[in-house]
Amino acid sequence: MQPKLWWPKPQAGEIAWCHFPELPALQPAPKPRPALVVRVFEDDSPHFRVIVAYGTSQKTRSLRRGEFLIANSLGDPYRLSGLSVDTKFNLAAVVELDYSNEWFKVPPAAPFGQKPKLGLLHASLMRSFQAAWTAVNS
Repeated sequence: MQPKLWWPKPQAGEIAWCHFPELPALQPAPKPRPALVVRVFEDDSPHFRVIVAYGTSQKTRSLRRGEFLIANSLGDPYRLSGLSVDTKFNLAAVVELDYSNEWFKVPPAAPFGQKPKLGLLHASLMRSFQAAWTAVNS
């Protein structure tokens, strides 16, 4: 087992490469996937905990309550996300995790250097995010 490495502080709205747990178990999944950083806690600074939302490229043609899509057809917002395929994020499937190498890893192309960041949520997608968030939290 490798020693725990804490990544530098992320920002809400970043898309990170994450071993999102296969719920309900809270263990890192073997396959990393995109996860949207929804909230960052600084209680134990310089160690950070984050709430992240599950991202998947499966069944992107149908969105359920609490989901929103980042699609290639969006142009610049898609490119800024760092995603390589259309991906939907499920705000009904969120977890709080340590922002460490136990859960997050450097993505294959490492677009931001040696940290888990893939990209960012473009400001034009905030309405979609907010609608999905409201759908599961109201």
